[in-house]
Amino acid sequence: MVPRPVSPGPAEPLLPRFYAGRSVLITGATGFMGKVLVERILSTCPDVGRLHLLMRDKRGHSPLKRLAQLKQSLVFDNVRARNPHQLDKLFVLAGDVSKPQLGLDADAISQLREVSVVFHSAATLKFDEPLPVAIEQNVRSVERLLDLCDKLPKMQAFVHVSTAYSNADLTHVEERVYAPPVPLHQAYTVAESLPEELLAKITPQYISPKPNTYTFTKCLAETVVQEHGNTGYPVAVFRPTVVVSALRHPFPGWIENLNGPSGVVVGAGKGLLHVFCCKDDARADLLPVDIAIDTLLAVAWEIATDRPSDVRVYNCSTCENPVRWREFETDLRQHLRRHPLDNTFWYPSGFSVESKYAQKAVEMVLQTTPLHIAEYVSKILRIKPKMSFIKINQRLSAMNDVLRFFSVREWHFDTGNVRKLQARLTPEDAAIYNLDPHTINWTEHNRDFVKGTRKYLLQEKDQDIDEAKKHQRMMYFIHNGVLLFTLTLVCRLALRSQHIRTLVFRTFRLLLAALSSVYTRLTPLR
Repeated sequence: MVPRPVSPGPAEPLLPRFYAGRSVLITGATGFMGKVLVERILSTCPDVGRLHLLMRDKRGHSPLKRLAQLKQSLVFDNVRARNPHQLDKLFVLAGDVSKPQLGLDADAISQLREVSVVFHSAATLKFDEPLPVAIEQNVRSVERLLDLCDKLPKMQAFVHVSTAYSNADLTHVEERVYAPPVPLHQAYTVAESLPEELLAKITPQYISPKPNTYTFTKCLAETVVQEHGNTGYPVAVFRPTVVVSALRHPFPGWIENLNGPSGVVVGAGKGLLHVFCCKDDARADLLPVDIAIDTLLAVAWEIATDRPSDVRVYNCSTCENPVRWREFETDLRQHLRRHPLDNTFWYPSGFSVESKYAQKAVEMVLQTTPLHIAEYVSKILRIKPKMSFIKINQRLSAMNDVLRFFSVREWHFDTGNVRKLQARLTPEDAAIYNLDPHTINWTEHNRDFVKGTRKYLLQEKDQDIDEAKKHQRMMYFIHNGVLLFTLTLVCRLALRSQHIRTLVFRTFRLLLAALSSVYTRLTPLR
């Protein structure tokens, strides 16, 4: 039975009222989802208290400098335009999830005594991360953060951001924490005690049936959350599917990372990626980032309100309004040609295959070989490209290998808890927070995805679009010229062989006979 709203028809929406005056701790705030989480809190909850953002030194930049850079991000353009003082509520917490006690001293911990809501979003997203690193950042970090939360007197909600693919070895995923593939203590021992070379060699067998160290450690992290249990404050596990560009907030098409489908958009749009491995009729469970984040904010409100004694799991999926890989590919090809990227290397002309071996064969002919040739020619001509063409090919090939597991399979995710949560929102809340996948028009979203990739990810200017179209037309003629030349060359070589020439002529005669037969059968119907 779907619960009724907590308060029927309030004068103001429930979620902004819940977050008013609260201090919130966020890990992973500089990541793609983390930035949108911070932006949505600041833009929809005007009376929220402090937002404490855990940051570490990175590439020579101190946490304070990284906070200053974060505040300048395009994601906060609307906040700066409407209420710039909201950004003054961001406070940096110098620490590191991979260090004991998160690298925090006693003074830093004392600053968090007012925190009542915690969102744990920090993680390494590399699918091929070495097992010890993945365990340190994705599993032990959860233990450390929960231990910290146990010391905070005003805690009311802890939400761990996991992934819908933490149980990717299943085809039907329920909203519950599953048994870990190996005991936690064993995983820790293996990661810490085995030599690096031996561990790298046995990792695929050890983590099986999980496809990579990312999903393996995300599953272990959920076990950490469950074993920790409710020690005075409710906890939840939030599982989004493949998070992509925004539907509406902060801007339609906003995207800021190259992970997953956005990497496909860039690779195909630049004319570098020519084959993608996927199952055409399988569901591409793409989830706009703002729907994911709005659901995440509502999850914290619900568990703080209900105070469940057990860990509550939320599968956030678009399976009720799916887009198929075939439709994604068609839209991608169409919109990349209407909104071309700047300085493309070739005309966008990729296609998809389902077979791994077919993908590797086509990749070798249309991608690996041309990019290696381009590398050697550039060296001969002493041209220094921004990035090695061979490295580009390696990255594209690695991306295809990683995504193949997810693009040729289909999962069914139970989403009952998210649907019940959506039903509890008042009309005032629903007008602000979108939890409904039925609101997605996939054709429009895929168009905005391409345009957003161009504008926000690659930072290409709208005024350069005419020049990009002109360049693409030139690439179109070159592309077709090369195809015509190749076809002519192949035909000439084929016709030089008596056997092949006979086979071609016989095939042509059979084709004419078949067409003649069809025409004869259809003539009486005219």
